[in-house]
Amino acid sequence: MRCAGIAYRRWSSACCRPPSVSDSRTIAAPRLWSSRQVLLLAGVLLIAANLRPGITSVSPLLVPIGASLGLSSFGLIALATIPVICFAALAPVSLPLQRRFGLETVVLGVLTLLCAGLAIRLIDAAPALFIGTVLAGSAIAVGNVLIPAIVKRDFAGRVGLVTGLYITTLYITASTAAGVSVPLAQASALGWRFALGAWAGPAVIAVVVWLPQLAHGATRAPLQYRGGGLALMARSPLAWAVAMFMGLQSLGYYAVLSWLPAMLHQVGISQAEAGLMLSVSTLVALPSTLITPSLAARSRDQRGLTSVVLAVTLLGYIGLMVAPGAAPWLWIVMIGLGQGAMFPLAMTFIVLRSNGPTEAMALSAFSQTIGYAVSIAGPLGMGALHAATGQWWPAMAFVAATVVPLLWFGLRASRPETISL
Repeated sequence: MRCAGIAYRRWSSACCRPPSVSDSRTIAAPRLWSSRQVLLLAGVLLIAANLRPGITSVSPLLVPIGASLGLSSFGLIALATIPVICFAALAPVSLPLQRRFGLETVVLGVLTLLCAGLAIRLIDAAPALFIGTVLAGSAIAVGNVLIPAIVKRDFAGRVGLVTGLYITTLYITASTAAGVSVPLAQASALGWRFALGAWAGPAVIAVVVWLPQLAHGATRAPLQYRGGGLALMARSPLAWAVAMFMGLQSLGYYAVLSWLPAMLHQVGISQAEAGLMLSVSTLVALPSTLITPSLAARSRDQRGLTSVVLAVTLLGYIGLMVAPGAAPWLWIVMIGLGQGAMFPLAMTFIVLRSNGPTEAMALSAFSQTIGYAVSIAGPLGMGALHAATGQWWPAMAFVAATVVPLLWFGLRASRPETISL
């Protein structure tokens, strides 16, 4: 077998061979939707709806949270960085959990833990805020990994459509949370605590809708997964390209997500309007979010699509770096369109570059473990550069510079090859 022109040597045991790469993909022909698939799709979309509000609701409120709890700038940096640390550290946990309990049961546990983490943030104390953020981030980390496996297993003939739907749902709720955080805080006597804790409500709804899946999961064996799959993935250049694309695009996304309101506020924009602009950056992403997976899935080679997406994103980064107060809405729209396409493209790479649901789960875990470890540098590095210089342009220059390696890894991940365990 060959991967990127490099011949893999044969291994005597199937359990210790590296992932093989094939130039063909087998996708099941689309069939009529069954009632179980409709209910499953509703559950998947509700899971997606709860994977970002616990994060995007925080950044517009960093200033009042810091003032209320007496947090230093480094305390706020830690609060902004906790979710991506959880994503990187806990993505591998999803694999043994799924093998032990099955996809359906683990997803229910994820949603329950998310409810608890969000509800804890109603307590008026810094430890409760940080503990709740860790719990919510941990739940989201596992949910991030399992959704691509569900899509590959149950919607193999509709990968582009379902991926586009769940990522669009994710973006809509992320945008809503960012846009209403400040108004919710101002409308409640609990202030920012209500704006953060209220998102436990939608998580409870997701739990209720997901419960019927347990009966179905009891009749299905967990996805077969060979131990040491992450180590096997680490031997594949293609897996590394997908992982680094995931990481570098996440670096830019979480850097902007965490610090954009603070950056805009420093150039004279009110907190409420800055939160609205963060919300708009997500809303304008919806068309590219919905369209990108289908465009990618219908094409054998995604290199042209990847190049266009990164060019638009880079222009937005440069504008925000050079003249953040001159045309902030233009830069926000460009960044929103670009980032709105990058994340679904990364998730589609995971599905397209894997030969089956087992490989999709392993590649998802590997990509998100490595990718989110890389992405930690986004909110952490951007916050640290601003704290050290008092200026935002060095922080944005750092984010813009990451587009160069992002293009290199994106072009490699765009080649029409697949990984088999």
